[in-house]
Formats: sequence, structure tokens, C-alpha cells
Amino acid sequence: METTRHFTATVYVVNDGAVALHHHDRLDMWLAPGGHLDRDELPREAARREVCEETGLDVTLLEPETSVEAAAGRELAPAEHVMLFDIDVYPGGEVGHQHVDHVYFGEVEFRAIDPASDDEADADEWEWFGPDDLRSFEELSTEVQQLGLEAIDAVEARSS
Repeated sequence: METTRHFTATVYVVNDGAVALHHHDRLDMWLAPGGHLDRDELPREAARREVCEETGLDVTLLEPETSVEAAAGRELAPAEHVMLFDIDVYPGGEVGHQHVDHVYFGEVEFRAIDPASDDEADADEWEWFGPDDLRSFEELSTEVQQLGLEAIDAVEARSS
């Protein structure tokens, strides 16, 4: 069986030392906003769009410096991390579907979550997690905890 890979973007959105997470019912996991790249999108564009659609927030992504000049192109600012997740695993361990997830860190001015459409998680399903919350909330996966803490540190370092 051939493995299908989809490109996705996730943003750990920070405000005042906390990250926004919601419980994803279908996956039964706490996640940051994110989703699939549209056919004509670059990963950073998808990241900003997904945050806006899912939370109604206008996120500013951290922007790492780039230095490569190309006559016929340009260097794209990298994601903080690129993760590979197995989504569909069949009996016998065969993987049918994976996500190549571009993980970004970003900052918003306000915490007032107002999803852009009815098919997104309701505003009251989102919670803001500070460092102590991330460390103590047992329902979080290891990577969500680690990436949330890294995002808070990165945004705070940028602000100081």
C-alpha cells in the first residue's frame, strides 16, 4: 500500500504567557489551531488562515531570519519544527495517511476567540494554557506540551 502524505500547518498561538488549545473531538486530542494547506498556499499562509478560521484571531508569526538569495526564487522563512504524523495506521502497522506538519509559533494581541464559521470548534471549547497548566494537564500529548512551552518561551524572548 502506498502512503499518502498531506501537508499541514499548525500554530502555537501565544498571548500573555499562555497558548490556545482546543479538544479535537474526532481525534480525541488537545491541539493548537491548524489544518491542511490549500493547493495554492505556502505553509505560512495556511498557518495564518487556519488560525483566523478556527479562532478569529489575527496572528503574527515569528519570522526567523533568512539569508539565501536566489535569482529565480526566494528563501522561505522556516517553520519552528516540521513533524511527521501517522494518521491512518492499519492492522499490521501499515500506514496509509500521514501529515507533514509545519509548526509555527505566533502571537496575538487579544484572547477573545470567535471562530470564523459554524464548522469550527465553539469559542468555549478553547482554553488558554500557561506553562504550569501545560506541565500538569495529563490529557496533553508530549509534543503539544513541549511545543506549547517552546512557543511561550520564544514569544517572551522576542518581547524582551
